[in-house]
Amino acid sequence: MTSNKKVLAFIEETKALCDPKEVVWVDGSEEQLEAFRKQAVEEGILIKLNQEKLPGCYLHRTTQNDVARVEGRTYICSKNKDDSSPINNWMESGEAYDMLKKLFKGCMKGRTLYVIPYSMGAVGSKFSKIGIELTDSIYVVLNMAIMTRVGQKVLDVLGDGDFVKGLHSYAELSEEKRYICHFPEDDTIISINSNYGGNVLLGKKCFALRIASYLGKKEGWMAEHMLILGVQYPNGETKYIAAAFPSACGKTNLAMLIPPEVYRKKGYKVWCVGDDIAWIRVGEDGRLYAVNPENGFFGVAPGTNEKSNPNALHTTQKNTIFTNVAYNADTGTVWWEGLDKNPPKNGVDWKGNPWNGDTKDADGKPVKGAHPNSRFTAPAVNCPCLSKEFENPDGVPLSAIVFGGRRAKTAPLVYQSTSWNNGVFVGSSMASETTAAATGAVGVVRRDPMAMRPFVGYNMGDYFAHWIEMGKKIKNPPKIFNVNWFRTDDEGHFIWPGFGDNMRVLDWILARCEDKVDAVETPIGYVPKAEDINIEGLDDITTDTVKGLLEIDKETWKEEAEGIEKFYGELTRVPQELKDELAALKKRLDA
Repeated sequence: MTSNKKVLAFIEETKALCDPKEVVWVDGSEEQLEAFRKQAVEEGILIKLNQEKLPGCYLHRTTQNDVARVEGRTYICSKNKDDSSPINNWMESGEAYDMLKKLFKGCMKGRTLYVIPYSMGAVGSKFSKIGIELTDSIYVVLNMAIMTRVGQKVLDVLGDGDFVKGLHSYAELSEEKRYICHFPEDDTIISINSNYGGNVLLGKKCFALRIASYLGKKEGWMAEHMLILGVQYPNGETKYIAAAFPSACGKTNLAMLIPPEVYRKKGYKVWCVGDDIAWIRVGEDGRLYAVNPENGFFGVAPGTNEKSNPNALHTTQKNTIFTNVAYNADTGTVWWEGLDKNPPKNGVDWKGNPWNGDTKDADGKPVKGAHPNSRFTAPAVNCPCLSKEFENPDGVPLSAIVFGGRRAKTAPLVYQSTSWNNGVFVGSSMASETTAAATGAVGVVRRDPMAMRPFVGYNMGDYFAHWIEMGKKIKNPPKIFNVNWFRTDDEGHFIWPGFGDNMRVLDWILARCEDKVDAVETPIGYVPKAEDINIEGLDDITTDTVKGLLEIDKETWKEEAEGIEKFYGELTRVPQELKDELAALKKRLDA
């Protein structure tokens, strides 16, 4: 498969430590992957679904203590604490390696060690990076084959080059001994005692954000937790936007947006380049270019339906692995809360227990069929709105970068930053308010800079400084905006319709990027004139409604500025440029 001495040494070290019974190289061929699927079904790891209704689709159930990313067990390991903290959990590198060696000792006895060579990004692109994940989980192999480009073609491109090392074992699936450790200074990721996607598909957040953000700082590019979409105009021209939102703010829905009828009739289309991660570099023309380094979607199932996101739903109809959803024993298909109003009469819940939609627990409370964080791993090629630029090795040029969060009263529907540094300030102070479902406390503001709080592979202040430095390199920078689809009225109802109608805001954003539309200068940035937001075909929204959605309340923003100052105080190494932006905001609010 390869003569790369570093790859071979990595495998030999792992064999000596973990003691597997055999080593199997993943070559990426359909024949081998089909054999793996057959084996996984025989071993009870996967359940084969109805192949007429869901061709190539399978169901998997994780251990009940292993259903989500575990931020509390996720570490950034470096020699010096301040290079990783204070946002991240930190462990000193040497101490972490020593602890992990003990946990991995003999953990693969009697098991197969799979070698997964994978490329983040199109194989051979100058944007792309290569990883080798060693794992004892066939579930990981089959998911990585959807989420990344795997196999011999990757090794051929790697040659004798360097790669990111990834080692995973599900070991005993012990919660107490579960660790997901990143060593950015060594290009290494080590994960043990989990078999849940976000902790074990090491190409995903682990490599594509935590390790890549550090690589980007070192090499002069950016790894960001951003969707990438293209808006195609009736004349055939397409403009691209990258956007960052914290969880529960509609990221995948925006990435796969279907324009409202009034736009569709005119010939507008929206194309998805990626729903989660963007790697961004400066092109030869001085613009920023973005690629999606992934090859699939790892989406949350509950709430995905024909109305909320038809493109995502259609993407899951073939060659998809569903994790922790409900099973319909009558039809051999899957179901989750929010899919439709017809739960299976003869079903099995995500824990493997009989379930019928009316099932109650011992206390008489309804039992959910699917876990709230149940997932689908689906090939990007299935997506009806996948951009034809998806495999473009040079990426797509960005006209705009958009930040956003869930704010009931503070942020207007949309505003534009006044400069690159001001845009970095807007991203650095990004926040979302918690919903009752999440925490039991409503409206608690959680700062999540650039939606990267759980994913920065180094010191957050240094990350902000990297954004500032990048601004100096970009001759033709994209304009930076902030959106908020979540403003509520006094009864707590959302005022803006959201979903496909968010196209109306994107339309204004792109018009601003071309200087085709004016704006009003406010203390926080440039806000649209209400009449410039297209509300044609919206029955419940008037120009006055839009005016209300664009209002800036100075007193609320003074409180916001205090919140930003407090947050900066919790960090180290915050660049002076951002402190100056905060001081200038306060001055404008007082004027």
